[in-house]
Amino acid sequence: MEEDLKSFNILFGITNGVGLLCVVLMLIWTSHYAGGFAWRSDPRRQFNWHPLLMTVGMIYLFANSIMIYRALRTIRKQKLKLIHAGIHSVVILCIIVAQIAVFDFHNQMNIPNLYTLHSWIGLTTVIIYFVQWALSLVVFLYPGIPLSIRAAIMPWHVFLGLFAFILAIATSVSGLLEKAIFKLKDYGDLPGEGILMNVIGLFFILFAVLVVYLTTEPKYKRHPRPEDGALLSSSPNE
Repeated sequence: MEEDLKSFNILFGITNGVGLLCVVLMLIWTSHYAGGFAWRSDPRRQFNWHPLLMTVGMIYLFANSIMIYRALRTIRKQKLKLIHAGIHSVVILCIIVAQIAVFDFHNQMNIPNLYTLHSWIGLTTVIIYFVQWALSLVVFLYPGIPLSIRAAIMPWHVFLGLFAFILAIATSVSGLLEKAIFKLKDYGDLPGEGILMNVIGLFFILFAVLVVYLTTEPKYKRHPRPEDGALLSSSPNE
């Protein structure tokens, strides 16, 4: 099957536009409706780093790390692997700061940690992500790993990557709903803030649909280049 670059580029641009819109809408909500940002001097505003950084890291950057092999198909795969790993490292930093922010908020406000469905899904997502990231650094970047082992692990790497991304979307949507119910006493009347939070959730879902489609559609698959050499190219994300 030939590479369909024209339609891919159009859809990739639309997908990234939706992802950036998710970040912008989250920034509007956290800065305008939730009071902006602070650190431990103001735990309520410290919390706002959590949804914003998780949107930037676990939604937008994570998605682009998944799509990178198809989006930058003219770059040698070895360099793409390094870019891919670099993006994930930035996501790790976003996760760490975001988690510190939410745990500090809970502890200072005497709110229990890890008791909601949102927190359970989120913890599962973060564990899968960290394990996937650590193992991938060894398996796919360490030069001494045999190609047979890489070939055996690659399908699981692809599956767990998409699975973690979908879990991140589910975590974000459940977190928005949880926050809306806790924060908005008139949520049933659909105030402006409630409408915005619902719209953000819908755009999260739309973004996930577009990302999954782009990374699983066979006609958008990156075909192996001669310069890729012996590097693996069996992933549907490539």
